[in-house]
Amino acid sequence: MKSDSPIRIMEIIARLNVGGPATQVTGLCERLNQAVFDHRLYTGHVEADERDHLDLKASTVRVRRVAGLGRAVKPLDDYRALSELMAAMREFRPHVVHTRTAKAGALGRLASLLSGVGAARVHVFHGHLLHGYFSPVKRALYVRSERFLASRSDRLVTVGSRVRDDLLEAGIGRPEQYVVIRPGVRLGPVPDRATARLALGLLPDAPVVAYVGRLTHIKRPDRFVMAARAVLQRVPDCHFVICGGGELQEQVERSVQSMRQSFHLLGWRKDVETVYAAADVVLLTSDNEGTPLTLIEAGMVGTPSVSTRVGSVAEIVKDGETGLLASNDVGELAEKTARLLTDPMLARRLGEAARDWTNASFSVERLVADTEALYRSLVQEHGIESSRPEHEGMSK
Repeated sequence: MKSDSPIRIMEIIARLNVGGPATQVTGLCERLNQAVFDHRLYTGHVEADERDHLDLKASTVRVRRVAGLGRAVKPLDDYRALSELMAAMREFRPHVVHTRTAKAGALGRLASLLSGVGAARVHVFHGHLLHGYFSPVKRALYVRSERFLASRSDRLVTVGSRVRDDLLEAGIGRPEQYVVIRPGVRLGPVPDRATARLALGLLPDAPVVAYVGRLTHIKRPDRFVMAARAVLQRVPDCHFVICGGGELQEQVERSVQSMRQSFHLLGWRKDVETVYAAADVVLLTSDNEGTPLTLIEAGMVGTPSVSTRVGSVAEIVKDGETGLLASNDVGELAEKTARLLTDPMLARRLGEAARDWTNASFSVERLVADTEALYRSLVQEHGIESSRPEHEGMSK
């Protein structure tokens, strides 16, 4: 392509909700070299409270809405979204179509094929969607569709090597198509422990265990509550903080009523670093994960984690070195959590190691560098040459 022509990137995600994919997208978009990349982000719905949490109002990210684009399968909405994406591609004429999440990956890549713009196609798998999300029938349909879409993709990006290996085992894509790009995380200023606890209304010297994330079935907040009950038998003065929201929020509120004096339900907070700084241990109880940002963020603050050994968690938490891993057994999770609460020397050693490891391996700067290198390699491989389009494309 012409040296003075920007590389046009069309990035598509189904929705900008609180979670790993949206966090990665906003961090990446804000830091891409604007002199080299003309980047445009296309998405479906953004909830008002989650928009505030993601700080999109103050962000430089330019969000273009695509009517009908969402997670659920709705034929009329899907057709409308496909049509809008095709029209946007023909107007913008991107060099690279970069899709994230299953629905956006399907519609975005199909739109690229049907529009005839000749763009390179990249899809990111953010988690282990083969486990825990679909019924056997839906899983079979998902695998079949992803095999087809992978055959029409130039690169398949995973957030961890375990995700890649699972997809290859299912026959999705070829090894040479895959690139592992770890998440990149940024945090705001981290307060000291005393300041953080004062801000959250926590006692200065009480043991504190934190849960940070969506209250959804796959995250198993019910298991967190059961583990908390078991921890209280060992550490009676322990307090538990839940930072997050979701469809199970009311269920969680009911389940902790008998322990209400030990629980602090915070809802969503933008200053998650305050929660990590106030905690002695972060506990993740999920049935499935990709590379959970909660564990990365906790590590960056220097707070050790206990987690179920699922997905690519072991690529973040080095068992016995930067945190502790366990099965999904409530008793084992409680035992390891209590161990860190009652052994401050061990907790401090693991937390310090976690801080060094996560800050060195999961910075936003590294994410941006890896992604820019991916874009450049794709454009070079395709030998794409194009001038800037005359029009701005879809309106915000």
